[in-house]
Amino acid sequence: MLGVFASMLDGVLVGAVYGLAAIGLTLIWGVMDVINLTHGAMITMGMFGLYLAFTELGLNPYVALLPVAGLGFAAGVVIYWLSVHRVVGRPPLMSLLSTFSVNLMVIGIGTILWSTSPYNIDVSLPGFSLGEYTFTGNHLLAAAAAVLIAIALSLFLARTRSGKAIRAVASNRRAAELMGIPSSQVLARAFGLGIAIAAVAGGLIATLFPFTVLSGSDYQLKSFVVTVLGGLGNPTGALAGGILLGLIEGGVTPFIAVSWIPVIEFALFVLILIAFPNGLFARRTHR
Repeated sequence: MLGVFASMLDGVLVGAVYGLAAIGLTLIWGVMDVINLTHGAMITMGMFGLYLAFTELGLNPYVALLPVAGLGFAAGVVIYWLSVHRVVGRPPLMSLLSTFSVNLMVIGIGTILWSTSPYNIDVSLPGFSLGEYTFTGNHLLAAAAAVLIAIALSLFLARTRSGKAIRAVASNRRAAELMGIPSSQVLARAFGLGIAIAAVAGGLIATLFPFTVLSGSDYQLKSFVVTVLGGLGNPTGALAGGILLGLIEGGVTPFIAVSWIPVIEFALFVLILIAFPNGLFARRTHR
């Protein structure tokens, strides 16, 4: 019984990082109605950005999250103007194809540079023990960082001028423009912010598990499941959805083969879509 509880607790810690990864996806999807298929590639770039900062520059990996976030934001703004700007408001297939093309290019370049060999960031922080089970400080710090970033983003969207502009454009772009809000610039910042969060999530994941150039695609799929759980454009809902997904993973892992986990996750994905189309934790609006 203690083993099941320990597995679920570990799942909650990892699930918080899943939630952070999904926040970047749900922010872009909720604000501009664009399904960003570069999300997995940006998670991967966050992993390798942190790896290079740690191995080549000698930076503490947690300190290196700051430049990784900055570079992620800059990359997001560039990707927005090059491949997303002209397809916002167009049929969904156009944004899917556009962002998927960027995804393939980034993964292709990454494969040329680093092949598909596994890498890891050799960092270990003291944690605590529960019977014969040990929870590393890496997991605790990653979960804490995910929660703090989600709270900070919620406060940013609710209380700052830039955050309110993002919400206004997401609610009604034409009305926001009539009020003098430069919607294209706001959308570029929102896209950059979503990519920055994805890159930071990738960096945190790299401190927990080995990774390859192709690892981002797995976390992209998990992000879609978490987005459905949490509801579009809801950072706290995404975090809660990620924790719930991690809890489910941790709860079933002691009883079934790990290969069944994706089957359970996507069965959950379909069931939630049918029963709760707006997500389990979607914000309710009152008319």
